[in-house]
Amino acid sequence: MAEADLIVTFDPSHAGSAKEEVNRVLKEVKKEAKHLKSEIDGLFKLKIGNSKDVVKSLKKLHSKKPDLFERTCHWTPIEKWCKSSVKDMQKTVKKMQEKIKKTDKWKMELTKRHYPKSSTVDLILKLTEVVDKPKVDLKKPKKIIQVEVMGNKAGLSLLGTDELLNTLKGKKK
Repeated sequence: MAEADLIVTFDPSHAGSAKEEVNRVLKEVKKEAKHLKSEIDGLFKLKIGNSKDVVKSLKKLHSKKPDLFERTCHWTPIEKWCKSSVKDMQKTVKKMQEKIKKTDKWKMELTKRHYPKSSTVDLILKLTEVVDKPKVDLKKPKKIIQVEVMGNKAGLSLLGTDELLNTLKGKKK
């Protein structure tokens, strides 16, 4: 079965219009995605290929035309899926962190859904203990270890700051 390489969050009460928005903005950057089954309300799983480049393009589009993004919230590339056990996630994080240079500033971002096993803070502490890079910077990192825990699976990525899109930043409430 195909694994998602991009997840998009949205308000679950607007799933239909959010899906239309996803397809419309992807068309704007000349891309198409296959929508995969998602067990989580408010989250699309997409198979798109080259998701980091797609998100970079969407981030540029969002800076020029923010009104195109009314229903979607976060666009997150996923590089690797694993079981959501601490051991499996640590193994994946350890492999990913090899691509962080000793001089790079980095941080970990973690979102968990349907995962009552441990608190977000405890999970971040357990996952960061396998990272041997000294320069943690929560405000201006060069690299972000992104962890998306969803029940018994976790999607992880090592991203540059231009490879994540948060359409809520700068929006008026």
